[in-house]
Amino acid sequence: MTAAAGDAGAPVRVLVVDDQALVRGGFSMILSAEPDLTVVGEAVDGVEATRLAAELQPDVVLMDVRMPRMDGIEATRRISAAGRARVLVLTTFDLDEYVWEAIVAGASGFLLKDVRPRDLGHAVRTIAAGDSLVAPAVTRRLLDEFVRRPTPGRRAARLAPLTERELEVLGLIARGWSNAEIAAHLVLSGTTVKTHVTRILAKLDLRDRVQAVVVAYESGLVVPGTAG
Repeated sequence: MTAAAGDAGAPVRVLVVDDQALVRGGFSMILSAEPDLTVVGEAVDGVEATRLAAELQPDVVLMDVRMPRMDGIEATRRISAAGRARVLVLTTFDLDEYVWEAIVAGASGFLLKDVRPRDLGHAVRTIAAGDSLVAPAVTRRLLDEFVRRPTPGRRAARLAPLTERELEVLGLIARGWSNAEIAAHLVLSGTTVKTHVTRILAKLDLRDRVQAVVVAYESGLVVPGTAG
């Protein structure tokens, strides 16, 4: 990662990837208007995206899904595997398979292209800070499609390594709560919550909070329809 991820004074470096010039230009204009964000490049497909990610070392890649030569899912997989940047997938399609494939490929966030300008900037900052983000509507579709009732003993087996406090924190993560919100609710310091989150991800061998949300629902710790 570049200096932006570790230096609070440096702007977040963003690579915009979309096969439509107007879309790329629109995203670039929105992000460039933010003083703490800078667009370091644009790519027209996944092939160019992987090359520029290596060359420009952005902190965040805004990634379209449907593109020629190499789609955004494969590009996300390659960029994430190389550890070159965190990927925020944007698409006009909220189809379940794209959400799931993007998460498996390593995406740290997933938003629809109708996202409001101010929310786009917030999403980029969230991803750059090392957190994860999925649009609420996308989360609901994801859970409706992929979450099944846990088989007997599945929860105990999957979540057995976690302490009671870690289970509590995981449940709140699954409801979309930030570390600050979790800290206030549990009357803990932000540092303590961050430590709990780090341990949860390590014990369950998860990449980030997006995967933690999926595990929380799949395991039955949180039931669809009760989050909020």
